[in-house]
Amino acid sequence: MTTHLLAIDQGTTSSRAILFRPDTSIAAQAQQEFPQHFPASGWVEHEAEDLWQTTLATCRAVMEQAGLTAADIAAIGITNQRETTVVWDRKTGAAIHRAIVWQDRRTADLCARLRGDGHEPLVSERTGLILDPYFSGTKIGWILDHVPGARARAERGELAFGTVDSWLLWKLTGGQVHATDATNAARTLLFNIHTGAWDEDLLALLRVPRSMLPEVKDCAADFGTTQPHFFGGAIAIGGIAGDQHAATVGQACFQPGMIKSTYGTGCFALLNTGPTAVVSQNRLLTTIAYQLGGKRTYALEGSIFVAGAAVQWLRDGLGIIKNSAESEALAESADPAQQVYLVPAFVGLGAPHWNPDVRGAMFGLTRNSGPAEFCLAALESVCYQTADLIAAMNADWARSGAAGHRTPVLRVDGGMVASNFAMQRLADLLAAPVDRPVIRETTALGAAYLAGYQAGIMPAPGRFADSWRLDHRFDPTMPAETRETKIAGWRDAVRRLTLP
Repeated sequence: MTTHLLAIDQGTTSSRAILFRPDTSIAAQAQQEFPQHFPASGWVEHEAEDLWQTTLATCRAVMEQAGLTAADIAAIGITNQRETTVVWDRKTGAAIHRAIVWQDRRTADLCARLRGDGHEPLVSERTGLILDPYFSGTKIGWILDHVPGARARAERGELAFGTVDSWLLWKLTGGQVHATDATNAARTLLFNIHTGAWDEDLLALLRVPRSMLPEVKDCAADFGTTQPHFFGGAIAIGGIAGDQHAATVGQACFQPGMIKSTYGTGCFALLNTGPTAVVSQNRLLTTIAYQLGGKRTYALEGSIFVAGAAVQWLRDGLGIIKNSAESEALAESADPAQQVYLVPAFVGLGAPHWNPDVRGAMFGLTRNSGPAEFCLAALESVCYQTADLIAAMNADWARSGAAGHRTPVLRVDGGMVASNFAMQRLADLLAAPVDRPVIRETTALGAAYLAGYQAGIMPAPGRFADSWRLDHRFDPTMPAETRETKIAGWRDAVRRLTLP
């Protein structure tokens, strides 16, 4: 029976493919990294073709590992790095510029001008977002204005825009389908999250031709089929969701008040707010958590730009560790008397600060500070940033009048959650339990579930939630006085960094 599900997880530093069995256990997985390009300070780019070729290669690899053919796979689900922007030629299928990555800050001046002209209230009301270079809309405009002839070609309908899901869908279907899902559309600055449609006023504001945009569908929908020659036969594509939304699904956060946090290159926390789009008073984002059967479920989101990237910096920038696993042992050996803080604003600060102009700094260094203290500061920086997000979310959620509000258990996933030390420190600094699931590949699992739900082989969300299993709960053990002192030191470090 064709009951296996193939999840494509196209991330910021690598592309992965995971084959899930009907019971959601993993049959095979493959991963390939690809180059990062930094053409100027604050600029981050990918070759769009690298995203496609590594995706294609990993999909073929897992099918070979598992000994499966296209006939054995019920459907493909796609999850992707969000906001990363690709513009391509509809005839040739070739990107006209490198993909501009979500981390890229080149449109900060444009966002500042738009804010100065008073446009942010309109943007926030329609999209739930703020005017920040993080999102796709201003990236599209930059490409059209900096690639010779691009704007005229776009006006003639010759160019297509897509986030990475749309780019991969176009390639997989041989240019037959130009579509996205509601979660990716909601991250473009161009999509009205209340009406569920592209917004003509925002298109005009950011000067993006309507003809460039993909069709917007549910997260579980008919997204076409792959070209037969890619995998030896056509495979249905049944699910798409941005990575954080797919993780929300994979973590079975289907009830209002449930919250998950994913630790990859960045850190992203989503709080399910049900059918209500809660407006944040703490500069969090209001977004679509997922959309099924035409019904939108909303979320509050906090985005941290640097999480796992801080550990990568220890390895690649400072050379004090050879691999990420070494950071945990070093952090455990750090001198507890030292209070060293890393504010990893390498590409600015995300929520709830939203300052694209500041850059990273370390505070509290002494002559005795060394690799161990640097590792501890890097891991703790992720925990402190998460604590800032959760505090803001709790305040907004309580203000919304939600019944039975309480500080929730945090469900975690992503590469960093393998570190028991980091997860225990996270629970300590949150003063709340942290739950790590048995299946940690929750982003890919969410994409696979959506595809399987569309194919009719996965159950309704409520029944899928029953299959979620706990691996370990980290309960807080740090004394309240110690926690308060450490958090006060963090807030002072952020304040010093963001002083005018």
